[in-house]
Amino acid sequence: MEPSYKLSSGHKIPLVGFGTWKAETTLVGKAVEAALDAGYRHIDCAAVYLNEKEVGEAFTKKFTTEATVKREDVFITSKLWNTFHKKEHVRPALERTLSDLGLKYLDLYLIHWPVAFEYSSDDIKTSGSTQEFVSIRETWEEMEKLVDAGLVKSIGLSNFNVQGLMEVLSYARIKPAANQVELHPFLSQPELKKFCDKNHIHLTAYSPLGNGAFVNNEEVGAIAKKYNKTIPNILCKWATQKNFSVIPKSSTPSRVAENFDIFNFSIDDADMLILDTLEKNLRTCDPAKFWGVPLFN
Repeated sequence: MEPSYKLSSGHKIPLVGFGTWKAETTLVGKAVEAALDAGYRHIDCAAVYLNEKEVGEAFTKKFTTEATVKREDVFITSKLWNTFHKKEHVRPALERTLSDLGLKYLDLYLIHWPVAFEYSSDDIKTSGSTQEFVSIRETWEEMEKLVDAGLVKSIGLSNFNVQGLMEVLSYARIKPAANQVELHPFLSQPELKKFCDKNHIHLTAYSPLGNGAFVNNEEVGAIAKKYNKTIPNILCKWATQKNFSVIPKSSTPSRVAENFDIFNFSIDDADMLILDTLEKNLRTCDPAKFWGVPLFN
């Protein structure tokens, strides 16, 4: 059985999930079907990926039409986009996501970024990235109401640093169950991990392959050869051995299955130390570059 982590909310999150970021609408449905067929029971989504309707069609096919997978056996995450941080927009944004995904509830709903944009319409495609100052507390209190309403089982954050987490913890009635951030041996964020472990906030690693930047890395490749595994296998296994959940992505069905094949080996302590020495504070998803917001600097 796939290993999982028990969240502070009491629910379990499988440690290997399938990511849908940058997955083209024409390919994402088949990729999600391939992931579920391969054994993934954790699917990571977001409204801003603009493919939740296609993901939802795959869910309907697998949960209802073919009935090969039970909805309650799959942990499904989505995220609140920056345009919808004001209190009056939070629940409608979730309801649109649920409608697109064809679901009655989410297992985990995250605030995607600690950055708010001006609201112009419900359509993310036409909304800009003009920054607006909205209290995270205002947004978080609406997130808590979604749990009360039974629309989500757990709530959490994404791309939050320690200072942002401390703020939310200072007033949260329902503590954040998870924080999804970029994590890999080249950006291992040990101090963030230490803080999250102390405060029972689970870390999910996105971009475990550095958006493809590390798939030909020689140091990781040498370790992969030793275990007769792929470089993505090693990078994902590094994450799960740190007790992170990890969400690799691919639109190629064979690679989707290959990335899931990490449960029949362990990386020994010496090789984990080698991977840990690769730390370079190398961030491949940096809002300072695409929004001019130096969130992590």
